[in-house]
Amino acid sequence: MGFRLSVTTPLKALSAAIAIISTTVLTTLLSALLWVSPASALASAEISDIGYRDCPQDMAEGSVTSGGGIVRMANCYLVYGKVINKTGKPIVNADVFGRIYDATGNPVLENRTRLGSIDEIPPGESDFSIRITVPDTQAGNLQLKQFKASGFTGKVRR
Repeated sequence: MGFRLSVTTPLKALSAAIAIISTTVLTTLLSALLWVSPASALASAEISDIGYRDCPQDMAEGSVTSGGGIVRMANCYLVYGKVINKTGKPIVNADVFGRIYDATGNPVLENRTRLGSIDEIPPGESDFSIRITVPDTQAGNLQLKQFKASGFTGKVRR
């Protein structure tokens, strides 16, 4: 009477389990590497020829800004310029960043560099404008610096 130890059945089961696990892991890794979310394609656009002008009367009416718990009168301006998209694809939901200073070099919108947004920037060069409100104590001779835009080259869920 002999005892026979068979290791082939457990080895076959272990080998099959390893094959299933490695196939699942490999498939998951390849999917993660090959799939790129459209929202993850961040793109930048240059901004040039920047200027500003007073808002049209209907847009400027009732402009106010807050400051220390009180409401202050404000001036409405349209910041405008050219935006250059070199990606070859439309850029959507683009944020416009920049710094604005008054005539004495003080920041007009302190601690705020995101100034507005552009829904869509087509490839190439196009015009843009955004509305800003400036406290009436800082109006006049604005200095516009370090403007740029960044958005996405694919759909963005909102």
